[in-house]
Amino acid sequence: MSMKILVTGAAGFIGAALCERLLTEGLQVVGLDNLNPYYPLALKQHRLTRLEALAGQCVAAPGNARRLGSFRFVKLDLVEREALRTLMQEEEFDVVVNLAAQAGVRHSITQPFDYVDSNLVGFVNLLEACRDKAPSHLLYASSSSVYGDDTRQPLQESQAGVRPLSLYAATKRSNELMAYSYAHLYGLPVTGLRFFTVYGARGRPDMAPLRFARKLLADEVIDVYNHGQMARDFTHVSDIVEGIYRLMLLPPTQEMNAAPSRVLNLGRGEPIALGNFINGLEAALGVPARKRLLPMQPGDVERTWADTSTLETLTGFRPSVSLATGLEELAEWAQQYPSLLRETDDEQSPRVGCPDEAGVAAGRHSGRMTKAGMSAMTALAFSSGTLLKA
Repeated sequence: MSMKILVTGAAGFIGAALCERLLTEGLQVVGLDNLNPYYPLALKQHRLTRLEALAGQCVAAPGNARRLGSFRFVKLDLVEREALRTLMQEEEFDVVVNLAAQAGVRHSITQPFDYVDSNLVGFVNLLEACRDKAPSHLLYASSSSVYGDDTRQPLQESQAGVRPLSLYAATKRSNELMAYSYAHLYGLPVTGLRFFTVYGARGRPDMAPLRFARKLLADEVIDVYNHGQMARDFTHVSDIVEGIYRLMLLPPTQEMNAAPSRVLNLGRGEPIALGNFINGLEAALGVPARKRLLPMQPGDVERTWADTSTLETLTGFRPSVSLATGLEELAEWAQQYPSLLRETDDEQSPRVGCPDEAGVAAGRHSGRMTKAGMSAMTALAFSSGTLLKA
């Protein structure tokens, strides 16, 4: 299979992981990213360096056709309309995977115009560029946040998001509607991917998995919202990438008067209590957590749970990486690259009404767990129904 793929957000967490997979499949990959400093650029450069090294290995293996992938990085912002259009016209991509966006629920509350520029203006620029030089399939990142506070779970794609709890969620739902209109008007095959809490090595430092890992390794308190009474459908990045790769080759078709457009859940299909997640991370790192229990954050929800039956029907694939396996990989990487876990500007901002150290739920520990303690923690970490204990 010889295809040229454009991946936007290629220096991001999911984007870089997808590029790695495409390279190993022998595909020509152009990675686009504006290198937004929302979190430290050292981590994005780390991902790009891995991609460049992998591309070099592919070129150095002429006897193996499957590994003849190529990678070229283009620093470009989707708001740069003419430059984006020129790139699309010159390269004539077979498939476009749009993972570029301003991420983060919390950041959208303090910096709304970042989301308007990147997630709305940038996305319509990409749609227009695809209209001019249509790929066989445009896939784009949506989010489980589009479901808002819908309590009917597991969440199904037919549950249209009409009550977004953050501007970030509203922009993602807007992307779905914008993509549908282009599919209807111009016959552009589009697939929206509602990602559910993606985690893994080289992840985003503003999300709970790496934020918790960094604070545990630094013997700092972790902030646990809604007093720990939360659950997330944690999905390992390799499962996300596998789902994207399989769907790339399955563009929606225009049947009768229906537009070639769809949205799909891409998640593990198994909500994990936040307490279980923290216990598992403690076990993987060999470090006990000190927790500060706080109220729910604005724009957050108590539980996410993906119904993945449509994904399974289309692709025959069901995400399968266990939380224990995923956390072991994350912990190994975090311990190897602690300097890449630096906090974001949002984390450094003072928290309104946040209790001081006196409100910490557990006392300071004196060091790493003993082997017996780690074994006991591992046994408890993934038992069903475990609630967060102070």
